[in-house]
Amino acid sequence: MAEQAAQLAHQRRALILDVVRRDGAVRVADLVGQLGVSDMTIRRDLDALARRGAVEKVYGGAVAAAGASGHEPGFDAKADLEGAAKAAIAETAATLVEPGSVVAVSGGTTAHAVAARLLGVPRLTIVTNSLPVAELVRAAGRDPAAGAPALLLTGGSPTPSAALVGPLADLAIGSLHVDLLVLGAHGVTEEAGLTTPNLMEAQTNRALVASARRVAVVADHSKWGVVGLSGFAALDQADWFVTDAAMPAAVRAVLTDTVGELLVAGEPF
Repeated sequence: MAEQAAQLAHQRRALILDVVRRDGAVRVADLVGQLGVSDMTIRRDLDALARRGAVEKVYGGAVAAAGASGHEPGFDAKADLEGAAKAAIAETAATLVEPGSVVAVSGGTTAHAVAARLLGVPRLTIVTNSLPVAELVRAAGRDPAAGAPALLLTGGSPTPSAALVGPLADLAIGSLHVDLLVLGAHGVTEEAGLTTPNLMEAQTNRALVASARRVAVVADHSKWGVVGLSGFAALDQADWFVTDAAMPAAVRAVLTDTVGELLVAGEPF
């Protein structure tokens, strides 16, 4: 019986790993339904895969191992991860946006969550290289009475995470001057700063940073310690770093000493 249970566990973990490699991430709730086992069984499987370095656990599921610095999960694969943290971060970051301003919004699911909370800000112009953000703003603009922001899409070639990058995007961004940049990241560390697995996205993000009068980095606690292939900004280039309450105290201390101002969602600032 024990041998049979071990074989079943091996098969489940192989299936889970296949999904992670294909989609970039998995959710515990989805795996429970797909594999017909308990929540606790899936969590034990993810623990075992994490100990092997095959995946990295996050709240509600797992993503591809951070050691794969060139791996870039798709937008949909990341959209449901750390949902509560992203929502809290977005609420806080949205308070930094003033009516009538020009706001650039980068690619990434956390930046997208911020954009969703800006649709009612009066006389706003949103510049973005994110296809999901552009669609969000465009859809809001179908109702003339809603007063949706004006939209400027940069152009460029799409990445797996639905960000437009490359020379066309860089050229368009380089001619602009924006009041605030809402900037997401694949990973953040003290030494590497903000990083992404995509070389061209790194260059486009550098152009976004250069175009902005102020920069608000939005990143939940799971991004800390992750290093992508290419860096695009140092921590001290952030005027604000907006994160969630699960960010460890030691990391908060590093950020407080490095960025302009650390904002923790749900806490006074």
